Amino acid sequence: MKIAEVPNIKESSMEYTVKAEETGRRVRDILRRSMGVSYTAMKSAKWNGRLWLNGENVFTDAKVQAGDRVCIEWASDTPAYRPRRFDLPLEIPWEDEHLMAVVKPAPLASQSSRNHPDDSLENAVYTYFGCPEDFVYRPVNRLDKGTSGLMMIAKAPYAQHLMQRQLHTPGFRRRYLALTDGIPEKRLGMIDLPIAKAPGATVKREIHPEGKPSRTRYRVLGEKDGKAVILLELETGRTHQIRVHLSAIGCPVRGDFLYGTEQPEELPGRFALHSAVLAFQHPVTGEKILLISRPAWANGIQDPVLLMDFD
Repeated sequence: MKIAEVPNIKESSMEYTVKAEETGRRVRDILRRSMGVSYTAMKSAKWNGRLWLNGENVFTDAKVQAGDRVCIEWASDTPAYRPRRFDLPLEIPWEDEHLMAVVKPAPLASQSSRNHPDDSLENAVYTYFGCPEDFVYRPVNRLDKGTSGLMMIAKAPYAQHLMQRQLHTPGFRRRYLALTDGIPEKRLGMIDLPIAKAPGATVKREIHPEGKPSRTRYRVLGEKDGKAVILLELETGRTHQIRVHLSAIGCPVRGDFLYGTEQPEELPGRFALHSAVLAFQHPVTGEKILLISRPAWANGIQDPVLLMDFD
C-alpha cells in the first residue's frame, strides 16, 4: 500500500500556506514546526538565498500572515562539510532504498563539525556507501555525542522531509533507556517541567518557568545500589530534555558531565543514555517498522517490557 503523496513536496522544493493561527510567527518557526524542515536544511537555505515568502527572497526572522506562501528550495546536494573517509563498522538493523537505521555508538558525534571533522557518524555512513562524490548526509533525528542507540538516516531529500514531518507525532515513536544515579520516588510518572537555555550558556539547559513546555514519560524497570534503569518516552523534543528532566528530579543520567557526575573510567566520553526503540510508518510504502536496540547495561530487558504502555 502506498501513502498518498504529501501536497507541495517536490524534488527541488517544498511550499506551505500559512494558517490563520500561525499569523505573526517567523519563517524559521514555519519551516521547523509546520513544514518539518531540518535545522541543517534551513541553515543552508538561509545562507544561500533559497527561502521565499510570497515569491520574495527572505531571511528566517521574517514574520508571516495567514495565507502567505513559504517556500524552501532543496540544497543542490552540497554538504556543509566535505565528508572524509572514516572506517567504523556500523550496526545497521534495518535498511531499504529510501531509509536506513543505524545504532550509533558513543562517544561519537552524529554530524561532522569544526570540532569533529573526521570522527563522526556522518563520515562513517559516507564510508559505508563507498565514499560517493555526490554524498549528502540526511539524518532524520540526531543524538548527542554521548548518547548511543538508534538513529534514522534518509537516502534522499523526499524521504528525509517526509520522515521529519512525523517527528514529535504518534507516527514516529522513540523510547530511551537511561541508567541513573538515584531512584525516582514514583516508579511510573510524567515529568512536566519547562526547559530553557541556561543564562550565558551555549549548550546547557535548565528548568525555568518561562521555558518551553517539556514533557517526558518514564517507567522504572529496575533498581540496585542506588541506581535505576528507566524507560523514557518524549512527548516534546527539547534539547537535552531527558538529561535535564532526570537531573531535575534528583536522578541524573549516570556519567552525565553536564547535569550529573562524569564517570570517565566506567563511561569514558559518554553517559548511560541509549535510544532503544524506534517505531514509525514508512513514508513511501506505508509499512509499520519497529526497531529495538539495547545497551550492554540493559541487555536482559525483554521486548515486551520496552513496549509497555506508560498508563
